[in-house]
Amino acid sequence: MLKLRIVQAREVARTEFTLGGTLARGAVCIVVGVLAACQTPQPVHIAPMVSSRSPVASASSQPPPVVTPNPVYKVGAPYEVGGIWYYPQEQPAYDETGIASWYGIDYQGRSTANGEVFDRNGVTGASPTLPMPVNVRVTNLQNGRSLVVRVNDRGPYVKGRIVDLSEHAADLLGFRLDGLARVRVTYLGRADLYGPGLASPADQTPPDIASAVPAAPVTQVDATALPPVAGVAVAPRVMAVNLPKPVSQMILPPVPQGAADGQVVEIPVPSATALYVQAGAFTSPANAGSVAAKLSSAGARVFPGTKDGRPIYRVRIGPFQAVEEADAVLAEVLALGQNDAEIVVDTVTS
Repeated sequence: MLKLRIVQAREVARTEFTLGGTLARGAVCIVVGVLAACQTPQPVHIAPMVSSRSPVASASSQPPPVVTPNPVYKVGAPYEVGGIWYYPQEQPAYDETGIASWYGIDYQGRSTANGEVFDRNGVTGASPTLPMPVNVRVTNLQNGRSLVVRVNDRGPYVKGRIVDLSEHAADLLGFRLDGLARVRVTYLGRADLYGPGLASPADQTPPDIASAVPAAPVTQVDATALPPVAGVAVAPRVMAVNLPKPVSQMILPPVPQGAADGQVVEIPVPSATALYVQAGAFTSPANAGSVAAKLSSAGARVFPGTKDGRPIYRVRIGPFQAVEEADAVLAEVLALGQNDAEIVVDTVTS
């Protein structure tokens, strides 16, 4: 007779974690004249790992071969993961809010996307689209802890997450046990290839070049309105009525410079924040209203605000406090065809 017992363990603090390893053993003990089974339960090793990454061998398997670091500066070509396209580019004005996750032991010693070697005890991170290596300041908007992080890897690949931090960086920012945190990520500059600081000014990409786009054609373009199609009813224009109050944008202090040396500073943060699923931000209220109408079944609304002193109209759903709730609504919005939707953090508004 064979008796098999599977021992499973799951850390229930956050759904982002997966089991680093589950040991299940069965032994058959044969005694002359009697067939019996014996089983000794084994301790289970739990290694927090972000589910947005590809499965890797458990900690009980053979260690990966030693990787020789070969760091290079890399922007990278567009790539696709899980049916979603990512477009890396120079982003000197990058300053975003969202949700951070972390990764650790299962990637220890493996090559990063730009040829460095991942160290769970380092102060590093992964971004889907930022160039590498660059230094960013990551601020935990839930406790005010702020840290300079070296971005040298790609990920996370879960929609609604903007940065994946090393285990030690997550610990320094105070969210390793929780697994997730509401953060602000701000670009500081290109990092030195062989050190924690910024690259020399000569190696920096000038912002005006990094953000340059091809010039629009200068020739005259003639355009005329198309006549109505015969026999097709035209729906009346949808006018937005009773727009919600403007979003009170988070006023955060200037981001201090520094190196990815593990030094944590305290930065004032709003006393209360919320999660929003943002389908887009528009300078035209008509365009914003059109997207909001498309996503009306999900509860989308237009939130007027300002950015860089100019009016802006954000199409959002929320607020939410639970990440799981925001994730579910984000999935609904993506299913409706709004592929640029994301989860952002902002002050609570009505």
